[in-house]
Amino acid sequence: MKTVIEYVLERLQTLGINEVFGVAGDYAFPIEDAVCESETLRWIGNCNELNAAYAADGYARIKGVAALSTTFGVGELSALNGLAGSYAEHLPIFHLVGMPASGVQENHRLVHHTLGNGDFDVFYQMSQHLSCAHTILTPENCIDETERLIAAALKERRPVYMGFPSDYAVMPIIANEKHKKVAQQKSDPQSLNAAVNAILDKLNASQKACIIPGILAARLGYSDDVQAIIDKTGLPYATMFMDKSIVSESNSTYMGIYNGKLMNAQVEEFVESCDCILGIGAVLTDFNSGSFTASISPEQGINILADYVKVGSAVYPNVMMKEVLDKLQILAPSLKHQGIAAQGLGEPRQGDNGQITAQYLYPRLEEMFMDHDIVIAETGTASMGLVFALLPKEVSFQTQSLWGSIGWATPAAFGAAIAAPNKRVILVTGEGSHQLTAQEISQFARFGLKPIVFVLNNDGYLIERLLCKEPEAYYNDLPQWNYAQLPAALGCTDWYCQKVTTCDELDAAIKHAEVTDSAAYIEIVMDRYAASDLAQKVGKSVASLYSF
Repeated sequence: MKTVIEYVLERLQTLGINEVFGVAGDYAFPIEDAVCESETLRWIGNCNELNAAYAADGYARIKGVAALSTTFGVGELSALNGLAGSYAEHLPIFHLVGMPASGVQENHRLVHHTLGNGDFDVFYQMSQHLSCAHTILTPENCIDETERLIAAALKERRPVYMGFPSDYAVMPIIANEKHKKVAQQKSDPQSLNAAVNAILDKLNASQKACIIPGILAARLGYSDDVQAIIDKTGLPYATMFMDKSIVSESNSTYMGIYNGKLMNAQVEEFVESCDCILGIGAVLTDFNSGSFTASISPEQGINILADYVKVGSAVYPNVMMKEVLDKLQILAPSLKHQGIAAQGLGEPRQGDNGQITAQYLYPRLEEMFMDHDIVIAETGTASMGLVFALLPKEVSFQTQSLWGSIGWATPAAFGAAIAAPNKRVILVTGEGSHQLTAQEISQFARFGLKPIVFVLNNDGYLIERLLCKEPEAYYNDLPQWNYAQLPAALGCTDWYCQKVTTCDELDAAIKHAEVTDSAAYIEIVMDRYAASDLAQKVGKSVASLYSF
């Protein structure tokens, strides 16, 4: 018979999880030993648990699911911020937590990694708010509870918490004769038909329609279905900040990024003048809606969400997105309404004396993107500068625009590279964010990965300078690092590393990075207020919105 941990790990492998991220810890030794003893799993040790959670997040964005292992108390709490981001942005992470042995917990022994009060439930209770399902596994409940949590993670696309008392983890599972079967949720047939008919009626009656694909469709694994509906209807489509690259940006009917009234006035005017706007998993967060400047009336809108549909003011409950998309691929009309052509960032424009400006940097990066790249853009000015870049075919653009935890991008890029080692991974991060998690750069070299890393050195927290009342406040300053020397100090001895201060130097460094057989790490020195138009407008709008 398999042990409890062996059974769980085997089930996770059937979902496509081949690696487990984490940090070694004594209560989690049974988990880590089982991973290392497996012939088909790989242990990915991270520099700390927060980085491990971010890396699992990046991995899940590419592969759909991920696994993270931490030890009790100190380890799981260190990972919690990263897991909160995965919860907010709908990424299913299986959080495997090694716990003290069952007898230790039952007798309330005063052991390390606890609060010294005999309470072994406090951390478990904390995590319940940031997981869609949770359990403590025993030999008796292992099969049923594992299946329940897998079903919850895949349905909700959010993390789940699996606690393993160290003695239970290595005990054989007890197979009951009758196991609870987790029923697959299906649509209510009447509600499904009514929703589809309402969508078709609104589409057929429209004079000017467009599609807004959203992140929930991608997280649920339905990007291809959405693209098929776009192709079937021939309708123009735009995406929002959080939704960039979930469908192709190289199609002739793609219009660009819809960002309310902040940016892209042509797209805003077109979208908001439509009498029918078909949203598929779209969510109007602050960044998605251009700081809530988007203006779409309920009567214009259709939104197909995970388990319900809205058409105008009508709501159709108990309707699964996949079933709606399947029907629309067959029944949706070919409308071919005329849209507008998407625009990229234009020609790179140098500053005075060859200074690297935002108007040079981001268009120059856009020029280097290639089919199938994975682009990881850090929260803040980096993502805001790149969101309007026009991407080649099948480029995956990832940013954490809702949770917005600075430092996410560096470990997330590592996780994405582990998930897709044969693809080119490009990381663009500010130096303030990079300082939080820079040590994870060492993991790329450890696992033979060759990213291209751009560190934007603005001499401080640029996004905070743009948001706050006093931009030159001391709390926006940073210690000065020699960034281009970091990789060598972290064991990346064969990397191409360069510090650039002019556009010509940056252009030469990019060209070298594109042809070198090693990884590349380029520090880009810019003016402390060199920000994209979007970053500057967001700064002003956020300050106004929240009365800073």
